[in-house]
Amino acid sequence: MDNTDHGKQHENSILVTEDGAQLVETREEFAGEGDTDIHISHSSINYKDAMALAGNRGVVRTFPLVPGIDAVGTLDDGTLVTVNGHGIGERRHGGYTPHMRIDGSLITKVPERFSAAEAAAIGTAGYTAALSVAALEEGVDKQAGPVLVTGATGGVGSIAVQLLAARGYEVVAVTGRVEEHGAWLRELGAADVIDRAEFEGEGKPLAKARFAGAVDTVGSQVLANVLSQIEWGGSVTACGMAAGADLPATVMPFILRGVRLLGINSVDTPPELREQAWALLAESVDTDAIRTETVGLDGVIEAGAELLDGKRSGRTVVEL
Repeated sequence: MDNTDHGKQHENSILVTEDGAQLVETREEFAGEGDTDIHISHSSINYKDAMALAGNRGVVRTFPLVPGIDAVGTLDDGTLVTVNGHGIGERRHGGYTPHMRIDGSLITKVPERFSAAEAAAIGTAGYTAALSVAALEEGVDKQAGPVLVTGATGGVGSIAVQLLAARGYEVVAVTGRVEEHGAWLRELGAADVIDRAEFEGEGKPLAKARFAGAVDTVGSQVLANVLSQIEWGGSVTACGMAAGADLPATVMPFILRGVRLLGINSVDTPPELREQAWALLAESVDTDAIRTETVGLDGVIEAGAELLDGKRSGRTVVEL
């Protein structure tokens, strides 16, 4: 699906209307409004983008919309920057277009060690993983026991596995396809890989304590079962709801084991926390280990559908 004719790509954008997603000729209004111009060279396909491409009204707040919650590109002076959150790709046009205008206060400078393609491969997923790891580090000692990562083959989960292992944690990765992805997850640093089925059914309000902490990217019953298996005083970060927005849990883990549930909001994070997350990534992430496929804009719609169908792992970079 890689597109080799990138010259034409600069003239095109992805637009979602009530009739679906399509590749269209770029229009000036797709850039949006703001005091700073970004010349976008790369974006990525996150689960939220896949939902937007499918016209999910929980993500797409207005039609028509250019999706893409990540935008990586250069300012007029050549500085490499990234933008995510703040409603781009949801309430205002996002990164699947070659030019964006946005307020300069919402822009994050990309650390010098990363190229544009690497910054896009990290994207919202890696940045969310870094926020989760930073939050976990505040309350979970590296010697306290294993740390669980759910949805470990996804963009957030796979980078979280890598970051936690690099920073000295014993990582247990959860996936629905142990045989297919187990070896890769161990290469990322997982000490053990276990089947998602262990966390999918209705479990006990308080089960045997097995983990010092967890990064959950899934939500719903999986998160409830994770919470019930956390050691006394442990922390769990919640940053996704691929399995649903509900939380069929009880207060037992919180009041009997002192478990802490930490919400991760990557959309409205203030600038100083964004910079800290990117500094953590610059310090610990191995970009060569990020499983990445690159597509052009003409491959975005198909790749989004594959992501929703569970046919993609790792990260998909969009090269404009």
